[in-house]
Order: sequence, then structure tokens, then C-alpha cells
Amino acid sequence: MKYPVLIHKEIDTDFGATIPDIPGCFTSGKTIQEVLENIQEAVSCYYEGEDITFPPVPSNIEDLMKQNDLYVEGGFWMLADIDFSFLSKKEIQIEISIPEYKLAIIDKAAEKRGMSRSDFLIQTVENVI
Repeated sequence: MKYPVLIHKEIDTDFGATIPDIPGCFTSGKTIQEVLENIQEAVSCYYEGEDITFPPVPSNIEDLMKQNDLYVEGGFWMLADIDFSFLSKKEIQIEISIPEYKLAIIDKAAEKRGMSRSDFLIQTVENVI
């Protein structure tokens, strides 16, 4: 979904982006392109660990432009495409190929920890990323 973001920059600073529909969520970047690329990561971090399943409804950018309390001198509005699929708790079955002996090692490690294979793999991947 496309969300309005306020891009702003002061002398001797990076560009900043504020997302009014997600109060307290902001990011920065050396260029406008970089700040736009950083918005997705900022939103993902903002919601990490939160129990939310639906993203906020995007505001009308024209309505936001009329609000003086949001205006930052030298700022301008843009629309940023934000992917909220990370909020989905729906489990998806995947198929992967793995050597049989490595699967046996994974299964032993999972059993040792009292975990299912899926939970073990998820936790291991989360620790790496």
C-alpha cells in the first residue's frame, strides 16, 4: 500500500522521513532514494514483536498537506509503497531440498531442545538474520 511520508532535510543533516500514519516511525538516509529505501526496514522494525495483524489505513495525502502541525520547513510529501506482509501470522508450507544426513542432524538438534523441526529451523534462521 502507498503511504504518505514527509521528507525533510536541514543543513548538514541526512534526509529524514516521517510516516504520519505510523506515529513515532521515522528513518533517514543520505539521499532521497536511500531514505525511501529505508522506510520498509523502519516500518518492519517498528512493528517487530507487536501483536498487530492489520496495517493502518493510509491517510489522504491532500488532507495531510493541509495540516500545519505536520509541516516541516523545506519538507515535501511523497508516497512510499510499504509492504505489510510481514504482519501475517499465517503459516505457509514450503518445500526445500536438503541432504538426508543434514536433515538427521537438524532433527537430532531439534529433539535435543524439545522443538519441532520447523520451530528449530525458524529459530535458527531468526538468530542468523
